[in-house]
Amino acid sequence: MSPRRQDPGRSRGQETRSGSVLRSPGSGRRSSAVLPSVLTFLVIVASGGLLLMIEKGMLNSMETPSPRGTSPRLDLLRQSRRTGSGGVDLESQILQEIRNRTIRAMCRQRNSAHNIWSLSPLQRKTLLQHVLVNDKYRFLYCYVPKVACSNWKRVLKVLSGALESVDVSVKMDHHSDLLFLSSLKPEEIRYRLLHYFKFMFVREPMERLLSAYRNKFGEIQSYQKKYGVEIIKRYRKGRGKGSAVTGDDVTFVEFVRYLLEEDVERMNEHWMPMYNLCQPCAVSYDFIGSYEHLEADAEFVLQSIKAPASLHFPQRQTWYKPITTETLHYYLCTLPQKLVQELLPKYILDFSLFAYPLPNTTSEHCRH
Repeated sequence: MSPRRQDPGRSRGQETRSGSVLRSPGSGRRSSAVLPSVLTFLVIVASGGLLLMIEKGMLNSMETPSPRGTSPRLDLLRQSRRTGSGGVDLESQILQEIRNRTIRAMCRQRNSAHNIWSLSPLQRKTLLQHVLVNDKYRFLYCYVPKVACSNWKRVLKVLSGALESVDVSVKMDHHSDLLFLSSLKPEEIRYRLLHYFKFMFVREPMERLLSAYRNKFGEIQSYQKKYGVEIIKRYRKGRGKGSAVTGDDVTFVEFVRYLLEEDVERMNEHWMPMYNLCQPCAVSYDFIGSYEHLEADAEFVLQSIKAPASLHFPQRQTWYKPITTETLHYYLCTLPQKLVQELLPKYILDFSLFAYPLPNTTSEHCRH
């Protein structure tokens, strides 16, 4: 599939976020987006019904490549890199067309920022802090936490010569040896937005959210202390005031209650909506890959930027435990329906623009 090329006279960006700190209840849910019901309606109408295809499950039977990259589709992509021929398969073309059409439709709305300079200072700051630059291969990558961004940063470090191989066993430093748009002057930013290949990767919104919850509150002590302690103090009923709180046992329900009181523009980047991290109305992305087709889409990007044929996207580590459909089903179905109904609108742009069906959490579905 040929990537969507940028209109030379136009630049697109995104709302951005900086890490948030917990605020007191009642701090207000500032809504910077269109009402979800109106938004979804406009997307469906403007995209010619393509979103309906997704939400009705008409594309659910499409094959997903193996995480280890053994599918015939991936072999074909790798062969195309070696032979110099381009293109990706029909499935990716369909997904790209759906995303492109819905993004174009929504970004025509008056309240959409059509370039990074029309974003608010906070939005622009967050965006520029999430766009990585490689001048040698002339590309920009907007990273989304919990969407294979650590491995993409490894790729960038190899391309810049800061890392010998993507397979080197080292702890990933997410800032050293990396160049961000936020480090450049306005004229330098404008040039790169206009002339460089721009891409990002997305993931099913609730799966990404669950991945962040399990990782940060189950494994990362700094998150447990910074967020977990306050979440438990705020939302756990029956907790003794004098009892010690470590923040390592935050429940998913408590985490969701916290999210509902957070302003999406000030959320921590690991659970901030993807739309707000990479604003596709302000930055015209040439390619939007997906976590569900990670290996094949990553190969396509490497081909597009003319990376060395010897460079491959890192395989998932053997210790990695993916979020399964059953796991996501369990967590969403244990949430009270009222919380689900309030949570989904926070991420409605991620579902709509990036072509993900809304999760089915009806009582009948959850019984199974």
